[in-house]
Amino acid sequence: MHILVTGFEPFGNDDFNASGAVVSALPTSIAGRRLTTAILPVSFDRSGEALSALLAEHRPDALLCVGEAGGRAAVTPEARAANEDDARIPDNDGARPRAAAIISDGPLSLPSSLDAQRITALLAAAGFAAQVSRNAGRFVCNHVAYLAYAQPVPALFIHVPALRPGGTEAGVGRETDLRAASTAAPASAWDMEQLLAAVELVAASL
Repeated sequence: MHILVTGFEPFGNDDFNASGAVVSALPTSIAGRRLTTAILPVSFDRSGEALSALLAEHRPDALLCVGEAGGRAAVTPEARAANEDDARIPDNDGARPRAAAIISDGPLSLPSSLDAQRITALLAAAGFAAQVSRNAGRFVCNHVAYLAYAQPVPALFIHVPALRPGGTEAGVGRETDLRAASTAAPASAWDMEQLLAAVELVAASL
C-alpha cells in the first residue's frame, strides 16, 4: 500500500509548522506501507494545485493530510470539511478570502473518506490525546481537507497541536478555532517525538 502524506509550510508570524516538521520526519515505509511525503504551501490558490499534482504524480492508495491547530491539545481527525474559505489572516500569498466557496457547485460539506472515528479510537487506545473534530476551520487546512475529501482516493485530514521547539509559544492559533488562544499545547502534554509517533500510528493504520 502506498500512502501520500502531506504537511504544511510555516505561515503567519511563525517560522515553524508542527505538521511540516512531523511529516518531514516520517520514514519512507511503516508497517508494510510505503510513504511519500510532501509539504504544501499555505496558499488558498496553490495548495490545491500542489495536491492535485502530487496525486497525479504518485497515484497513492490513500491520502493523509496533516495540519496544525494552535488551540488544540489533542490530535483531531477531521470527520468533515466545509465548502468555504473564510480567512482571519492572509495566507502566504496575501490572499484573504471571505465566505467564498471552494468548489462553486460543490456540497456544503464533505465527509472524510477514511474513518475518523476509527482512527481516533486507535490513537486513544495507544494513549494519545485524540478527539474527532467536525470543524476544520475555514483557513487553508479546511481548504485542503475539502479538496482531499472530493478525491477518488480514500483521504483523511488530521490536525495536530501547534508545538514549537523548546516549548515556545506559537504565533498562530485561531485559524482553526476562532476563540482559541494563540498558544502551543502544553509542553507536558506533547513533544515532537510523541507527535511523530501519533502520526506514524495513523499512517500504519490506513
